[in-house]
Amino acid sequence: MTDDSIHERDRAFLHQAIELAHAARAHGAHPFGALVVDENGQILVTARNNAVPPKGDPTQHAERLACSLVGRQFTAAQLATATLYTSTEPCAMCAGAIYWTGIRRIVYALSAKSLYNLIGSNAESLDLPCRELFARGQQLTTVLGPFLEEEAAQPHRKFWTS
Repeated sequence: MTDDSIHERDRAFLHQAIELAHAARAHGAHPFGALVVDENGQILVTARNNAVPPKGDPTQHAERLACSLVGRQFTAAQLATATLYTSTEPCAMCAGAIYWTGIRRIVYALSAKSLYNLIGSNAESLDLPCRELFARGQQLTTVLGPFLEEEAAQPHRKFWTS
């Protein structure tokens, strides 16, 4: 996908997700951010990665945290029409959380492939694109991205190699 094909509303929320990734890094956590927005453009929740190495809970990814928060506060009908915006393509764990929360639209910035290129050979990730996981579900989930990859890569630069 090209950055020209992104809707302005989606672009604005992706910028916010990337800012959350910068904030996560500033707090010593892995640089990932996510937010959930309702169909009217109202932000329901925001989350930044809280997996602070080396002693932090490795399941505290931004997308999973956002799903946990939003899933307790909103109805299934509200979540089905919401969008999750994330600074980076969701990992398998986060994609599962998104699916089980009932969010059916995801927009992401940095692709998993681009992230792997930034992380290098010490990657602690599964090579499972989120589209493959969502394609196995019984509910249709729309995935849009990657967009704004150069901007989304910034919080990761020199983070994984330092």
